[in-house]
Parts: sequence; C-alpha cells; structure tokens
Amino acid sequence: MPMTNNDILRRLRFALNLSDSKVVALFALVHQPITEDALLAMLKKEDEPGFRPCTDKELCQFLDGLVIERRGLRPGDGVPAPMPLDNNLVFKKIRIALELKEDDILAMLTKAGFALSKSELGAIFRNPDHRHYRPCGNQLLRNFLKGLSISLRGR
Repeated sequence: MPMTNNDILRRLRFALNLSDSKVVALFALVHQPITEDALLAMLKKEDEPGFRPCTDKELCQFLDGLVIERRGLRPGDGVPAPMPLDNNLVFKKIRIALELKEDDILAMLTKAGFALSKSELGAIFRNPDHRHYRPCGNQLLRNFLKGLSISLRGR
C-alpha cells in the first residue's frame, strides 16, 4: 500500500510527539497557515468522515516549517517555495530537520527490522541526475518513520 502525504504527516506527528497547535505553528512558518480544523481533517484516516487529503504543497510546507523550527534559515535564504514531493525529498527534509547522520538513520532502520547498506542509503540522497541515484520506495520510508518513532518514543 503506497504511503500518502496524510500517512507521512500522521507518522511524523506521532514520532516527534507534536501537539496539534505545534503542527499548525510549523505550517505557519512557511507560506499559508492552516487552521486546526484543516489539520484535524488531514490527520483522519481515509475512510473516516471529514477526511481531507494533504497535498504535496501542504506536506512540503510542514516539512519546511520543521526544518526552519529546528535548524533556522540560513543567512540570505528566504522561506523555501513548495516543490513537487517524492519519497526521496521527504526523507531528505526529515534528515535535515532532525540533523540525522548516516549511522543514526541506519540504526533507526535496524530498529524497524529493515536492513540497508551505507551505499544504498547514500544513493537515496544523491541528485536524481547522478548515475548511482536510487528512488526511495514506500517500504523504506515507512520503515524509516517506524524506526524514528521507536528511537524517539520507544514504540
């Protein structure tokens, strides 16, 4: 089953133990703020009444807000513009926001029961034009978020 933007948002919110108001504040750091009602609709499961899909733009906003909150803006940088998202970019933005090193990520994947080599992980973060670039699959992203949750919350 492919990961949806809503699923990524729910898993990150849980792993990082973020309150609804904190998530709304992260959205507000970048471009258009969202309401708490809109957030609650995005946090619902697909089959629940009132569910609202989280767009690429909105997930990008949240991830950029997370980066700005945790790392700040680099001097001279403005607020980033939303960009088309794929699993590689989601993974990269989380890695940047949480200042994760290669060994940290590999340890999290191991906790989730997912084996990956350093070279395979490096290929995920390469430029898409690089000959050793590798797309990040849903299973890898799902296991990374699971490992992140286990590492930060113990479950």
